[in-house]
Amino acid sequence: MNRLPRIVVIITIATIVLAGLVVAFVPLSQGMIERWSRRDLELRSGLVFRSIKDRVEQEMNGRPGELATLFERFTSDERIMALGLCDARGRMVVASSRMPQVISCASVGDDGTDAGKAARFAVFNNSGNRVIVGGYPLGNGRDQGRLLIVHELRFVADRVIEARWYLLSGALALILLAGALAALTVILLQRRLMTSVLATIQDLRQGQPRPLDKPILPPPPVTTEIRSLLRDFREKIRVEDGSPIEWSPKTLHDLLDNELPDTEVFVVSNREPYIHNHSNGGIVVQRPASGLVSALEPVMRACGGTWVAHGSGTADRETVDATDHVQVPPGSPAYRLKRVWMTDEEQEGYYYGLANEGLWPLCHIAYVRPIFRESDWQQYVTINQRFADAVVREATRPDPVIMVQDYHFALLPRMIREQLPKATILTFWHIPWPNAEAFGICPWKEEIIAGLLGSTVLGFHTRSHCNNFFDTVDRYMESRIDREQASVTFGGLETLVRPYPISIEWPPAAMEGQQPVPECRAAVIARYHLPDDIKIGIGIERFDYTKGILDRLHAVDDLLTRHPEWLGKLVFIQVVAPTRTKLASYATLQADAIRLTEEINARHGNEGYKPVLLVIRHHEPDEVYELFRAADICVVSSLHDGMNLVAKEFVASRDDEKGVLVLSRFAGASSELGEALIINPYDVHGMSEALHRGLSMPEDEQHERMHLMRSHVRERNVYRWAGQILLDASRLRKRQKVADFEADSRA
Repeated sequence: MNRLPRIVVIITIATIVLAGLVVAFVPLSQGMIERWSRRDLELRSGLVFRSIKDRVEQEMNGRPGELATLFERFTSDERIMALGLCDARGRMVVASSRMPQVISCASVGDDGTDAGKAARFAVFNNSGNRVIVGGYPLGNGRDQGRLLIVHELRFVADRVIEARWYLLSGALALILLAGALAALTVILLQRRLMTSVLATIQDLRQGQPRPLDKPILPPPPVTTEIRSLLRDFREKIRVEDGSPIEWSPKTLHDLLDNELPDTEVFVVSNREPYIHNHSNGGIVVQRPASGLVSALEPVMRACGGTWVAHGSGTADRETVDATDHVQVPPGSPAYRLKRVWMTDEEQEGYYYGLANEGLWPLCHIAYVRPIFRESDWQQYVTINQRFADAVVREATRPDPVIMVQDYHFALLPRMIREQLPKATILTFWHIPWPNAEAFGICPWKEEIIAGLLGSTVLGFHTRSHCNNFFDTVDRYMESRIDREQASVTFGGLETLVRPYPISIEWPPAAMEGQQPVPECRAAVIARYHLPDDIKIGIGIERFDYTKGILDRLHAVDDLLTRHPEWLGKLVFIQVVAPTRTKLASYATLQADAIRLTEEINARHGNEGYKPVLLVIRHHEPDEVYELFRAADICVVSSLHDGMNLVAKEFVASRDDEKGVLVLSRFAGASSELGEALIINPYDVHGMSEALHRGLSMPEDEQHERMHLMRSHVRERNVYRWAGQILLDASRLRKRQKVADFEADSRA
């Protein structure tokens, strides 16, 4: 049998086998679909029960008749057939109009075992149509009756018929596809054979017989760079499709070795990862309270390289070498820290002025008016140029990978690009990007946008921030925007604009050496002189008006007013690190927080009980994690935040899978941690009710929610965040090499 019919036969046999398997699967599908459908209805019943449980328990002992209207409204859903309420003696006291006669309270009542305290399900035949009944116990463990939820199963048969048609249609499509593939194979092989024959005839005419081992068609001229680019593309598809990659420091290090070998890596940020300060006659090392540092420092430990940052510590100059370098982390060096110096006047204009009185309130919807001064802008330009020059001096290669961080350095990418045109510049904007109209307030919007578009890749936390940036560029800049490819071409340079939700390291370094949760709780209780059975709420952040600290304290006040049962049983510990105290808005916030705390304690406390403890000092990561592990509930009530890593750190700290996270819908983390209690921080009453719900949440529900959130943070850790950015950088560098190769070939 020659090659052509062999291939056709193989394709035909394989297709017949696949089609046969599909047809054989048809009878099996009925049982699977019925099981899936029943599970779906049980989940829907559970959702219905949880949504009306509180209302039913409230009305059943006083006015059960008023539940009839509620039941009729819920049974308007096309799949919910009926609702019924059984009392503790097994009598149906309320039922919707379509409740089947064959169903009684006894059919799904308690059986005298522990299982009777849980939801029970049964299937009945109602005039030829099957229905499923779920019976849910009421009264939180006290036998106060059951709520019956009835669903029709008629749609299951429709699903089975529909699935059969799909499977049979799939089998037919496979057969047709095989026929087409076989025909195409025949045509291609015939064309290839004809090409060979013609080539042989031509060789014979020229007196050059064709060697038998010479391939009929030579392979296409695929270069090493193209093959590498294709491998990178397949890897990226695998990552984006959620293939199980365990992202770790080793994974990231291997990625650098394989995808970006012999590459210099730089991180540029305003805040340094380690600060040396004078203290008690000596020098101490501090880790700043910064989400940026928390995210990037583990990445640099894994990758190595150089971190360029402002030397802000009182002993920073005394701890660097002659070229302003210091090896960090102390005791276990993994990378270099290059410190850049600035005067108090420069810091006043660049950092406190343009960056934090101008860009910070501009980008956060917290209703604080941004302030723009020409003198601040000049200092901002000066410092950005100083950092650009520092990076260029440090670089020993023409094409380093430079990771520029945050709003302090909007001009830096363009400045570096002018001196290192082959550099791969990855800029990440850690705060929100406002809509185009809001950003138009900035007098230097064009310069800032042009600076950012000097980047190879520009990253934001969320896709909505990317879209806001596209709209801003579209309104104010002459450029070409490709929304399908998510890129902007400006001044002949294409910049990819991508969402990269930042995260934390897993496992967190601060978890090393942590005591078990009960011991952490005992330590915190002893430190603050609290009763053993107290409920502990926690809030931890910098003193910043975007964090919603005052709103959170108002919510605690409202909780104690509306739910006085928590008086004496709850203490809320608000930990805040002082920051930007030179700015009036921050100093005012601190004074307001102190005043409000005193008012709440005076209103709800007594000589031996203060419901709110305001702790104003810097806490090291191990102290923060101990507080997280001791808490029953953590509140993150940001008015506007790019991500907010405090939420993820709380989740990471709870290896006991207990505790409740209350999370603002205006923090980027809310789009990832949907199992938290999501709140609107501007709604004080809504926040206080979320606190009440969280403090009352059963442990099994806490476990389910925390387990899901921990899985998400573990899988989408900071190494994955950095890996995605570096994979994009690798792909772009390889694509540029291919383009350069083709240009050289044409030349």
